[in-house]
Amino acid sequence: MSIEAKTTTVLITGASTGIGATYADRFAKRGHNLVLVARNGARLEEVAARLRKETGVTIDIIVADLTKSADVAKVETRLRDDKNIGILLNNAGAAVHGGFETATVDAQENLITLNITALTRLSAAVIPRYLAQGQGAIVNIASVVALAPELPLGMYGATKAYVLHYSQALHAELGARGLYVQAVLPAATRTEIWERSGRDVNEMTGVMEVGELVDAALVGFDRGEVITIPPLPDAAQWETFNSARQAMLPNLGQEHAAARYQA
Repeated sequence: MSIEAKTTTVLITGASTGIGATYADRFAKRGHNLVLVARNGARLEEVAARLRKETGVTIDIIVADLTKSADVAKVETRLRDDKNIGILLNNAGAAVHGGFETATVDAQENLITLNITALTRLSAAVIPRYLAQGQGAIVNIASVVALAPELPLGMYGATKAYVLHYSQALHAELGARGLYVQAVLPAATRTEIWERSGRDVNEMTGVMEVGELVDAALVGFDRGEVITIPPLPDAAQWETFNSARQAMLPNLGQEHAAARYQA
């Protein structure tokens, strides 16, 4: 069974709206059964009911707040025990209004819990089973701001940098053993995340529609890309950036400080 086989169930977090709900629509229309996870049970059921009617696939819902350890544990259990789940899509995430100076430390901690800790725990729950089966996919929704620490987005950009690095590290360590990892780096996308973080998306420019974002990300998924950057016109720019990073690696493990630091 390939990871794209129709018998593969897809578990999607943050599936009640936006990117997660759109992924649910696309995977259901490909014939996949779904497990949808989000805090808002009423919205989840609306998405599930529509897709059951339109596609006939089996859809389960798990109402869970992934900033709460007990709720994360519910999803971890499903990932460990359900051998049909062959694709984990870590989409749940949030932003916080303001940068490091203005955002409260509690808000920053909550962002880390959702964007980093929950994503890591859910991935860790499913990886042993994927390795034992010799196949499985994890799709992590990162952001182009992972590449742009200069932007005044505070902790949000830092959490997405973790998601990018984590995805690359997973691929480097376990990709040869059947684990496919894709990190998707959207730019600004028309979802509710902006309203929740105190910004009006209608006053922003360069905002991609969510359907276009997900469709592009799925092209990258079908191609087996590790890094998918839907808004980037020239793939060579990413390749140049990544090659420059890799070129430094042989020079980073040195017994002595570089001559430029020696008096």
